[in-house]
Amino acid sequence: MGAGLFWGAFLLLLGIALIIKVVFNVDFPVFKVVLGIFLILLGIKLLFGRFMWPSHHFQPEETIFNEKTYDRPERGKEYTVLFGKGVYDFTDVDLSEGSFHAKISTVFGGSQIIISREMPVRIKADAVFAGAELPDGNTAVFGSAVYQSDSWSPDTACLDIKVDVVFGGAQVIRR
Repeated sequence: MGAGLFWGAFLLLLGIALIIKVVFNVDFPVFKVVLGIFLILLGIKLLFGRFMWPSHHFQPEETIFNEKTYDRPERGKEYTVLFGKGVYDFTDVDLSEGSFHAKISTVFGGSQIIISREMPVRIKADAVFAGAELPDGNTAVFGSAVYQSDSWSPDTACLDIKVDVVFGGAQVIRR
């Protein structure tokens, strides 16, 4: 949505609100309501860079107002969950090319991360007003938690996942 469309919609809403107030003698705070709508639209624009959310505008790694399952997440990618649910299955990750790094950010949503019991894994979870549940029973609600599998060693290739959760939940499950 461009600036012209934004301002056009804003002025149209202002005009409609004024007409309703004058013609139908409805007593409501027009400018407060329009200012509130303006601030909401501006906040959405600042957060997402756009106002409308057609799914074809999202990157494949983004789960926004939706639910997605990633059976084979890609090496080095950053995945985002916003107002949705993402399921990430890392059980078939190939470590022959070296360590596999991924980042999963969850805001106002939920993430489920599935890992293999045999694979060397290191997970660092940061949470703010959220819950990050790790396989060893550690949780992060406001702060950080780290999980390292028994087979993990700093010298060998491993699955390395960074999890950030804000006002949401993330759960790591071993299979």
